[in-house]
Amino acid sequence: MSAPAIPGISVPQLEEFIRAEIPDLLNGPLRVDLLSGGRSNLTYRLTDGTTEWVLRRPPLGHVLATAHDMDREYRMLRALHPTDVPVPAPLVIAGPEIIGAPFYIMEFARGAVLREREQLDRISAKSNDLAAGLVDTLARLHRLDPEAVGLGDLGRPQGYLERQLRRWDAQVVASHSRDLPDLVDLGERLAAALPFGRAAALVHGDYRLDNVVVDPQNARVVGVLDWEMATLGDPLTDLASMVIWWDGFRGLDSPVAAVPGDVPGFPSADTLVAQYAELTGCDLSEFGWYLGFAYYKIAAIFEGIHYRTQQGLTVGDGFERLGAMVPALIERGHTAFAEYVGPRPAH
Repeated sequence: MSAPAIPGISVPQLEEFIRAEIPDLLNGPLRVDLLSGGRSNLTYRLTDGTTEWVLRRPPLGHVLATAHDMDREYRMLRALHPTDVPVPAPLVIAGPEIIGAPFYIMEFARGAVLREREQLDRISAKSNDLAAGLVDTLARLHRLDPEAVGLGDLGRPQGYLERQLRRWDAQVVASHSRDLPDLVDLGERLAAALPFGRAAALVHGDYRLDNVVVDPQNARVVGVLDWEMATLGDPLTDLASMVIWWDGFRGLDSPVAAVPGDVPGFPSADTLVAQYAELTGCDLSEFGWYLGFAYYKIAAIFEGIHYRTQQGLTVGDGFERLGAMVPALIERGHTAFAEYVGPRPAH
């Protein structure tokens, strides 16, 4: 009986490539499984029966032209691996000629991705350590000198927030399958009240608990994953992302990840924000804008996934539930933004 097909991967061609490029890596036949998570880029576990690695490739079908950049992710891993920001070691990168899409392979970060409520319940006794480690890792990233780690040309910090808004506006337009006037309105409100910005830093672009690998024994962050949207920009966008994923999904039927803020004993998002301010000395007087933007960005991403799901171009479970979350995320974005600029104008 032949092995089952793996969506997005030709295992024989991949094995041939690995044996040619890294001759001593495999000590047995290559096996590939699609890992859970990775609702943007697809993430696979590779094994020879003894050792495990991870492969990342873009999703199937409709994507933004600038998203899912394998070169960017791989470059980030190479630059950060020697620093105190924990990331898996990168092994090899390739273009689309091997499996039909660009991809890279990295070491497997040994630990747990805390995505399920049961996992959070088990680690609740160490929740304060977990939160502190999550914040500390983000602060380490933001303290790095981009030039010193070879990433000084990663992006254009000037106009970063404006470009981010245009990018997610484009996502909304490119993924249009239903009218969402409140989403458009939120984007327009954000554009009309842009903060002045602050000193640029390396930003992850999607920083949250389920994008890191944690050692469950001591709640230590052992690897930060999913660097596809990393650039030079405003560090408060990362802080807002972490906060939204920590407790901004309360009460929603989210298939993405459990909500730490819902778990008894876990610290509040305000605690994480205060810890970040203490570690970095960052002025958070405009943080309401960044929270509104984080909701806008996530709503735009989920709307894009909703569009692809309707076309049958998503791989994995739970995608069909994301579209239903978009209206609530939009409303929460308006509420967070109102704390910065005041109530939403009446129509």
